[in-house]
Amino acid sequence: MDLNLNRVDYLQVGVTSQKTMKLLPASGRRAIQKVVIADHDGMVTCFGIKKGEAVPVFKTLPGHKVSRLELGGAIGTPQEKIFISVGSEVRGFTKKGKQFLSFETNLTEIIRAMYVSGADLFLCANYIYNHYCDCKDQDYYLSSDKIDDIICLPVEKIGHITPILACQDRVLRVLKGSDLLYEVEVPGAPKVLALHNGNGGVLCVDYYDVLGDGVKELLVGRDDGIVEMYGFNDNNEPVLRFEHTLAESITSIQGGCVGKEGYDEVLTATYTGWVMGLTTEPVQREAGPSDALKLNQEMQNKVMNIRVELEQLQMKVLQEREKYQQSAQSSAAVSAVPVFSVNDKFTLNRDDASYSLTIEVQTAIDNVLLQSDVPIDLLDVDKNSAVVSFSGCDAENGNFLLATYRCQANTTRLELKIRSIEGQHGTLQAYITPRLQPKTCQVHQYRIKPLSLHQRTHAIDHNRPVNTLILTGQFSFAEIHSWVVFCLPEVPDKVPVGDNVTFHFQNTFLDTQLECTYKKGEGTFKSDNISTISILKDILTKEATKRKINLNISYDVNEESINYTLKLIHPKLEHQLLLAKKVQLIDALKELQLYEGNVDFLIPEYRCILEEADNLLEEYKKQPAHLERLYGMITDLFIDKFKFKGTNVKTKVPLLLEILDNYDPKSLMAFFNSA
Repeated sequence: MDLNLNRVDYLQVGVTSQKTMKLLPASGRRAIQKVVIADHDGMVTCFGIKKGEAVPVFKTLPGHKVSRLELGGAIGTPQEKIFISVGSEVRGFTKKGKQFLSFETNLTEIIRAMYVSGADLFLCANYIYNHYCDCKDQDYYLSSDKIDDIICLPVEKIGHITPILACQDRVLRVLKGSDLLYEVEVPGAPKVLALHNGNGGVLCVDYYDVLGDGVKELLVGRDDGIVEMYGFNDNNEPVLRFEHTLAESITSIQGGCVGKEGYDEVLTATYTGWVMGLTTEPVQREAGPSDALKLNQEMQNKVMNIRVELEQLQMKVLQEREKYQQSAQSSAAVSAVPVFSVNDKFTLNRDDASYSLTIEVQTAIDNVLLQSDVPIDLLDVDKNSAVVSFSGCDAENGNFLLATYRCQANTTRLELKIRSIEGQHGTLQAYITPRLQPKTCQVHQYRIKPLSLHQRTHAIDHNRPVNTLILTGQFSFAEIHSWVVFCLPEVPDKVPVGDNVTFHFQNTFLDTQLECTYKKGEGTFKSDNISTISILKDILTKEATKRKINLNISYDVNEESINYTLKLIHPKLEHQLLLAKKVQLIDALKELQLYEGNVDFLIPEYRCILEEADNLLEEYKKQPAHLERLYGMITDLFIDKFKFKGTNVKTKVPLLLEILDNYDPKSLMAFFNSA
């Protein structure tokens, strides 16, 4: 079905965190609801809508950053009490704004996630889960990886407390008291939990019957600004019903009735504090002469009020600017640097083995300068409208990239993509300059790790031929864990609980795998890619040397693993060679087509290339240096194979590249085996 929702902007507060906006329950279906939202300025704002305008119910005084907001109340009654987490403290407010709770927890870290159920309060810091009942400590659990969200199954339906933790290692952990009941593996790192129709925990954001047909739709708000609404077909599978793109990430989403009684809507809160609704109320309605006159008068009043407010703001800006100029020129002048908030994320994408760097600022971005001390490739991003320019770099002095992204007006969110080279590690720096006066800049750093293209996984194929590296020495469990953290992404900084640990990884570019098992005084690393073992050997040795720790190193090279890795590379290499060949032919074929006036004289293969020319060029453009990367990985594989035998074969690399240019898998394997 066609669904049309219209955007309505209600008001703007300060910068917001994830899950800090809620709709207070109303007296009846489609009755107007109040909105409560908390921001980084520490203010809790509750408002309702009257005649299209936001009317405040209450607003608290500024304070420390609010990280979460939840609604609660006695089980079986309307959930209209407001709970916020500030640092390690939980505060409670009535729907009228009166504070009735100030609970200082025993957590030593900032509260990252919170859930309220009756008298039960569930709180999570980075790794710690605490359950309180009537503000008294009940249960405690130490997670093996960072916790992003928590939810509890409805006690009134299942009869007992069942908390569920969403953790960064792609696991949902179900608890019973202070013990782990069981774990559920999921494809990606879960960021948010919600209850599906109030019956069970799933990965989603909110459910609400927007269409009024008795079936709740799934509402999803994404960090790239996309709002999605899914219905469900006869097989109970989600079907996209509606999609809308906002200019910034969505931190909270709720279904309800806010703007006008009788019209449901999807209410969203964004990172920069905008509260916006996507309403079912039509923009244009049939109206008689009196209604049209009334609407026209309302619109004129609204425009007039906005103009008055705008003039007042402009006057205030002029006054503040003059005040700043006067203070800047005085003898006792103090430099004032504007403070601005940046929300950034640096994550590895399994699909294309690239890193996504998203930078979001609470005000418009002027430009972002990228600098890297390791070789990386910048990939095209369709959503990115910024203009990029490159500057010359001195690679000999460790400067491999200098690129500037100049943003269009009102751009608050920038998404970039990079691809790194395994074995080379360093730092990517982003210099972020917003459109503020006086000019100021923030520098954010992102680590490029030696095995940067590896991603945590829960299961590996134990039947593959593997190479083994074993390290022994006088090192602690914490020391070897810090070395693994230095080498690999997605490993928790905290030392694991217990005497030993095993992590599994998959290379997102080649699909090779790695198993790391270590404890105090011993570490064992197994991979079907000998280059991975070579990188680990070099890096771990250097890290141990820095700490003046002697390592005993032994390794076992499996010759079958070399051919196995080459077989994994084969389809990717063959595809890239064919793609490059087709792209090289496009210009010549287009000239022939222009000269002859048609393509009937061409063989089917060439006609197909012309028909797919745009798609081929698009794919080639999105994957710069892809073929060169594969060449480099095969070359490293060749060198590393013989390095473990104590033989230097770098003089044979030109011959290897010649074989790759005339690629044949049998010839390549024969060269590896005979060299």
